[in-house]
Amino acid sequence: MKRIAVLTSGGDAPGMNAAIRSVVRTGLSEGWEVLGVRQGYDGLISGNMVPLKARDVSGIIQLGGTILGSARCAEFKTEEGRLKALRALNQNDIEALVVIGGDGSQTGSHALAQMGFPVVGVASTIDNDLYGSETAIGVDTALNIALEAIDRLKVTASSHQRAFLVEVMGRNSGYLALMSAIAGGAEYVCIPEVESDPEDVAAEVRSSYQRGKSHAIIVVAEGATYNADALLRYFEQHRERLGFELRATTLGHVQRGGEPGAFDRLLATRLGAAATEHLARGEQGLLMGLIKGEIVGTPLEEVVSNKKELELELLELAGVLAK
Repeated sequence: MKRIAVLTSGGDAPGMNAAIRSVVRTGLSEGWEVLGVRQGYDGLISGNMVPLKARDVSGIIQLGGTILGSARCAEFKTEEGRLKALRALNQNDIEALVVIGGDGSQTGSHALAQMGFPVVGVASTIDNDLYGSETAIGVDTALNIALEAIDRLKVTASSHQRAFLVEVMGRNSGYLALMSAIAGGAEYVCIPEVESDPEDVAAEVRSSYQRGKSHAIIVVAEGATYNADALLRYFEQHRERLGFELRATTLGHVQRGGEPGAFDRLLATRLGAAATEHLARGEQGLLMGLIKGEIVGTPLEEVVSNKKELELELLELAGVLAK
C-alpha cells in the first residue's frame, strides 16, 4: 500500500482532529502518503483532497471541530453518488480510506466496503449511539460540557428557588441526557427511549419542593417526546393549575464545540492508530471502537445491522438518586 485517505463526516465531535493527526502520522510512519478529504463524502465525490504531512497536523490535537470540515451528503446515499466517490478514489490512486464519524458516516463506510474498496471506520459521535464502541470520540467532552452547565444552573436555581429545564443534544439517543442527569444530580430526566409525561415532570418538581429542596433540575434530551420547548409550552398553558413555571436552557451546539479533554484526545489517538495498523495488516471493513478498555475492530456489516441500546437500568438509578 502506498496511499490512503482520511475523511471526517456527519456531526463534528471534540477529538476528531486528534484522530486525523493520529491517522496521518501513523500512516506516514508506514511509508504511505496520506490525503485529507475536505467536507466529508461531498468532498470525496468531487475529489476535494489535499496531501497531509506531519507538520500539516501540528497543533491540532487540542482543537475542537475538524480541520477537514464535514458536510451532509444526500448524493452519497445514491448508487450514482457512491460510484462517483469510488471513481475519485481510484483517480487519485488511493488504496484505502479511513472514515471518522458516527452511524450515518459508517453506513457510508459499509457501502464503500460492499463495493470492494478497503475502508476502516473510527467511532466518533457525541450521541454515543454507534454500535461497536462503548463510547465514541467526543462523548466524554460533550458530557462534561453539559455537566458544567447543569452545575452552574443549579447554583442560580437554588438562589431563586426555581425549576430549570436543561436540553442537551443526542438526536434520538438519551445517553448524554441520562448520564449528565446522574452526574449532575438532576431531579428528573426525559429521554427518547422512554415516553415522557409533563404531569410526571410537574409531580417531581412539586415533590422536590415538598422534600425541602431549594431547586429542581430537569434534563431533557432533544429527541424526547416532550423536548424543552414542548415542556415550556405545556407548563405555560397549565401554569394556573400547576402553580409554578419553568425556565429553560438549551445547550445545543455548545456541546460540540469544546476543546477535547484528555480522554477524548487519547481515545481518538488510539482509534486512529488502530485504523492504520489494521490497514497495514490487510484488514478492512471494520469499525475501530472501545470495548471493555480495549480497542476492538467490529465488522461494519455488524455495526450497521445493530442498534446500540441504552442501559435503562440507569434510568431507575437516576430516579432513586434524585430523592
